[in-house]
Amino acid sequence: MCLLDEVLEWDERHIVCHASSHRDPANPLRVAGTLPAACGIEYGAQAMAVHGALLDAQGAPLGRGFLASVRSVRLRALRLDDVEGPLRVSAARLSGEADHVLYEFSIAGGAGELVGGRAAVVLDATGK
Repeated sequence: MCLLDEVLEWDERHIVCHASSHRDPANPLRVAGTLPAACGIEYGAQAMAVHGALLDAQGAPLGRGFLASVRSVRLRALRLDDVEGPLRVSAARLSGEADHVLYEFSIAGGAGELVGGRAAVVLDATGK
């Protein structure tokens, strides 16, 4: 399942992506025909995964990542499917070691931030 359409910009510390899948009636995260705002966490997690893949391609391999926890989650909307226009999905790497990374993420659309928070990703440094 890929929810993101494209990477708008990125560097070693952050990534910004564009997504329009929140408007798709076939979005696999929909519940009873709507896309709850909490699904924004998955959008953020996918941006983090793309960031990791881009870093890996630049010779800074992180290994596979597993979302371990989310904290300080801000839900500023009830749902995402009624947001006109694309979503702007951002993630910024706050810290990291060989076995874990901490990101801050934000999903914005319309008038501003819809979902945000921090996420801890545990890395499988062995790549197995």
